[in-house]
Amino acid sequence: MTHAFQIVIFGASGDLARRKLIPALTRLHAEGHLESEFAVVGVARRPKSDEEFRQELAEALDPEDRSAFEALAPRIHYHQGDAKDGASLAALGSRLDALPGGSEAGRLFYLSLKPDLFAETARALAKAGLTGAHPGERAAWRRVVIEKPFGRDLTSARALNDDLHAVLREEQIFRIDHYLGKETVQNLLGFRFHNAIFEPLWNRHHVELVQISVAESIGVEQGRAAYYDETGALRDMLQNHMLQILALVAMEPPTSLDPKALRNQKVDLLRALHCPDAAEIGCASVRARYGPGEIEGRPALGYLDEEGVPPDSRTETYVALRAEIDNWRWSGVPFLLRHGKRLPRRFTEVKVQFRTTPLQLFNQPEGMDPSEFRRRLRDGSLCQIRPNVLTLSIQPREQIHLSFGVKRPGAQMVMTPATLGFDYREHFGESPPEAYERLLLDALTGDQTLFLSADEIEASWRYADEVLEGWEGPEAPPLLEHPAGKWGPEEADRLFLGCEGGWTRG
Repeated sequence: MTHAFQIVIFGASGDLARRKLIPALTRLHAEGHLESEFAVVGVARRPKSDEEFRQELAEALDPEDRSAFEALAPRIHYHQGDAKDGASLAALGSRLDALPGGSEAGRLFYLSLKPDLFAETARALAKAGLTGAHPGERAAWRRVVIEKPFGRDLTSARALNDDLHAVLREEQIFRIDHYLGKETVQNLLGFRFHNAIFEPLWNRHHVELVQISVAESIGVEQGRAAYYDETGALRDMLQNHMLQILALVAMEPPTSLDPKALRNQKVDLLRALHCPDAAEIGCASVRARYGPGEIEGRPALGYLDEEGVPPDSRTETYVALRAEIDNWRWSGVPFLLRHGKRLPRRFTEVKVQFRTTPLQLFNQPEGMDPSEFRRRLRDGSLCQIRPNVLTLSIQPREQIHLSFGVKRPGAQMVMTPATLGFDYREHFGESPPEAYERLLLDALTGDQTLFLSADEIEASWRYADEVLEGWEGPEAPPLLEHPAGKWGPEEADRLFLGCEGGWTRG
């Protein structure tokens, strides 16, 4: 960062600004990533002074960040205004012009607002002359960051993209998905395309299945019930975060690390996702919601008992899918996706399960005739443990593990599982940076690699819409219920066929 810049946060009184954005900026500043002249301006409708705003932010920080915040605080300002009001935005423009760098500073507008305000705010900013910039400008650049959700279906996502493109160029739009800022998610690229021992195996000939799980122990506390009931598990998590992880796991190698090259490969992969038709939806998906139960020994409410949830709600809090990719690399390999709330523990991980050897030489049950052993392996009545599984843990710990078989000590040839492991914290001696630190820095430098393109958004919604439409049809799976604190409905286990195994528990 060599030129002066300004960060303008709309919705500055909200939870995202206090919990994520300001802590991320505090650490970036303390670590020396923001060396040029800059200012941060929070915009919200309530009246307050700069000092009152700074005090609110300081009180919301973790204790270990407060001393670093003292150095950042003088650069933070507050502007009372309405994102939809022309007069407010004109006054904001005058305020920005008076800050270091003035009109020649780069400006990042972060829309931490309700989704229905994205397009309206972008239009208002353009009308006020705050987002106009010539292509290729290095100093007085103008960029807009938009939080999810990007629409609630394909039609609304296309309409939002059209509205944004009417006033902004695509290179000015930074659609943020915080999962892409996590180190292990980013490491999928390096792990796959830097290590020659894995990439030759990364295809249908060697991979039996891929499993992606995002488990949450929380429900819909903190006033999220009204939003969540209009959204559901598939729209809230699977359509965006999980499909992005899937795309990074399964995409073809890019020709370079250029953002356009990477994002084009993800788009091609998402477009290759097979959309289940009405006849397939019942056996390819499971949906459920949590009922009353226990979490860590404490009673937990069922979804319908949560404050703000309508008694006749049909919203799912659990979704499991058996997805397929219709391309040359992955045809026939199932991708099993699962997300749920009120599960026993919180974790996110990817498991790549490799095929077994063509001939089983080891671990024949004692007393079983070799012919019977062979026959039972062939008909699936005896399932051997899959010895080679690559596990990429994204949260709460960022780790990579590879399992393999070794001979157990003794006279007999009995193989037992062993594991090679890597832990970011142990290896580097520190925790990986928070996702928003990386993403904010990339937005400031204009790097769109970890942000979503319009085509990615629309390709993801195409798949999600087909599943949602199937759930409205005559072959739709029933809305099941599972106790809070359990691993979801038993019916989800049936998405695994034959000897494929079962859902991971982290």
